[in-house]
Amino acid sequence: MRRKPSAKVASAGVTHTQQAIQDELGWLFREQPTEDYGIDAHAEVVDGEDVRGRLVALQIKSGESWFRKAAPGGWWFRPDAEHVAYWLNHSLPVAVVLYHPETKRCHWQLVNRTTLQETSTGGWKVLVPEGQVLDASARKALREAAEGDPYVLRIRQLQLAKPWMELLASGKRLVVDMEEWANKSSGRGDIRLGVDNEDGEEPEKLASWGVFLGLASYAEVVPKLFAWANAHVHPETYDGTEYDQYRADCCIWDEEYEPFAEVSFEEWKRRLDTDRIRPYRNGGGEVDFYRLELTLNELGKAFLVVDRFGMEGGRLLTEVDNPGD
Repeated sequence: MRRKPSAKVASAGVTHTQQAIQDELGWLFREQPTEDYGIDAHAEVVDGEDVRGRLVALQIKSGESWFRKAAPGGWWFRPDAEHVAYWLNHSLPVAVVLYHPETKRCHWQLVNRTTLQETSTGGWKVLVPEGQVLDASARKALREAAEGDPYVLRIRQLQLAKPWMELLASGKRLVVDMEEWANKSSGRGDIRLGVDNEDGEEPEKLASWGVFLGLASYAEVVPKLFAWANAHVHPETYDGTEYDQYRADCCIWDEEYEPFAEVSFEEWKRRLDTDRIRPYRNGGGEVDFYRLELTLNELGKAFLVVDRFGMEGGRLLTEVDNPGD
């Protein structure tokens, strides 16, 4: 079986876009599943070592055919009405990227109500300027698009977290695994979100992030990254490891290898301040391991209610048609 030339060109477009995002902008690039209609990848802004969930969704088009509709200073990109509606209602700002296989350049333009132009036949077009190359010169404009209004950004982050909130609302147990390099001033670490299927296996992975939190306490900062949930230690994980620690600290064994302790496990555990977020173990004096369980809080519950209304609710009376009548 032979690979179609169009597939090769499409793959090259994604590859060159990824290289531009990572090498020229110094940002993160995440290709999206093929079933994600109309979005090929996400670009996430990185400032130094700071990653805060500021994203731009990318629609990548590859091949010379996308450069045949010349326009003053660039080319016309003509999306269909379905894609336009999808992009305008997307939780992220959307940019189209046109990759030219001859020049090896990626040209870009944001897709929004300002850049979209309606055609005389009722269609849509967007001017992709020749001068807007996806390189270091694009950093400022794309960062501003990703940043947006602080209010809009926070709502956008809640929208992106909606599938996880829905899992909690359906009764699933979500856990956050954290690995903190305790002796690194950069605050380097890894965070993973997963589903505890209560089958004795490791959590089913949903998402993961590499972070650099500086001197900030993981126990204080990380729960705030999931503002839609309350975080507490995962009871099964901590009971197991802390019972082992209790036996090592407090138990002695008789001749028949029966343990004896002057204090019970429950009494010993009360001294730990069990409501406090803490590591359940340390690896080699270097890495602290945490496992937190999330429960939907008032913000998360309220957002799901508001989101449901936004998807299904009817018209509201918000403006006066004839003031003074």
